[in-house]
Amino acid sequence: MTRRVGEHAIVLGAGISGLLAARVLTDFYDQVTLIERDVLNGDKPRKGVPQGFHGHALLPRGLQIMEELYPGLTEGMIAGGAVPYEMIVHVRMIMGGFEFARIPTGESGVSATRPFLESHILRRARELDRLVIADRSQVTGLLTEENRVVGVGVAGEDGPRELRADLVVDAMGRGGRTPAWLEAMGFDRPQEETVKVEVAYATWYLRLPEAEVAGDRMIIVGTYPGRLKGAALCAVEGDRWLVTLGGSAGVRPPADPEGFLAWLDEVAPADVAAAVRRGEPLGEIGVARIPTSVRRRYERLDRFPEGLLVTGDAVCNFNPVYGQGMTVGALDALALRDSLRDGTRDLAGRYFAAVARALDSAWQMSTGADLALREAKDQRTVASRVLNAYLSRLQRVAARDSRVAVAFSRVSGLIDPPSALVRPAVMWRILRG
Repeated sequence: MTRRVGEHAIVLGAGISGLLAARVLTDFYDQVTLIERDVLNGDKPRKGVPQGFHGHALLPRGLQIMEELYPGLTEGMIAGGAVPYEMIVHVRMIMGGFEFARIPTGESGVSATRPFLESHILRRARELDRLVIADRSQVTGLLTEENRVVGVGVAGEDGPRELRADLVVDAMGRGGRTPAWLEAMGFDRPQEETVKVEVAYATWYLRLPEAEVAGDRMIIVGTYPGRLKGAALCAVEGDRWLVTLGGSAGVRPPADPEGFLAWLDEVAPADVAAAVRRGEPLGEIGVARIPTSVRRRYERLDRFPEGLLVTGDAVCNFNPVYGQGMTVGALDALALRDSLRDGTRDLAGRYFAAVARALDSAWQMSTGADLALREAKDQRTVASRVLNAYLSRLQRVAARDSRVAVAFSRVSGLIDPPSALVRPAVMWRILRG
């Protein structure tokens, strides 16, 4: 059961995290206003989503949460062309140089472009009676009274205006301004944990010969210490394949067709590279670079203003190669829902503590892998070196032990915590080899 805790809430940013947060807030506030500076038309990647051109496979846990918040969303996306996949069964996973054993897991996700995913969630959000969506609107700052946030200033097509609210949620992604706003109000900025990743992408949309990729809906060739080049192929809506090359620790993939294909020849299985060479290009190659992963530790602040929360990439932005961002944003939405069920007393403290718990597993997995790829050993702790040695052995064993492959896929899909990989039954199989 939910209960009303206020009259008006505002969400800043209409990305995946913002759309999910807005949905949760409609259960607790009489009106919710979603403010977005971009035009929300869903036809192409938005300026505010720098990774919008590249792959966005939705992990099983993220899809479960989105379906819970927007019932029927999965069926609608698949009917619209999204490609469903079951972990390992439809995913050809090559990690650490070893191809995982195939076995049903029962855990499914969907593969689609970012504009497609956003447009389907946005369409469902527009159906919510209590939600008002204001795009082409720029947030100019917070409205404050003493140590409380009471709304935001907005500049839109109708000129500047002030919107008062009981709660403001910053979902503006990597560009979220809460740290600066806190400082201006006399509060401390949150501590930041930063991991240098220097990830670069090159993505090409193609139509591939169906017979040559039959059964596979996703092909992942991961990077690992000693090999900083990887690749991912995802079937998406419109009978297309999204082919992405990824370089870590400063290695950058080429953006010209011949260089692109040569890279793929080097890292992908021969049959996959050959299928791409015979594919039909559907446009130009797009590139993107991500220098760092950043986690802001709001849960460690002693003081935080009432009436303000932060979600999604504005709290923690990951190396996108692991595909965790949307699912972590969905976990944040659950933390928001569960926190509001207990009212607004010490809301920020309870909410940020819940978000931190939800983030820990994903952050541990992604940063551990990133640190293993860095050339400078002083960036790695003893614990991370031990962990990555264990994961390297796990990946080798998963090539022939289906139970280990399933355990890894459930953790990478954020269904199970990383501790599942050190349960006695799994550890014994890995160490036995």
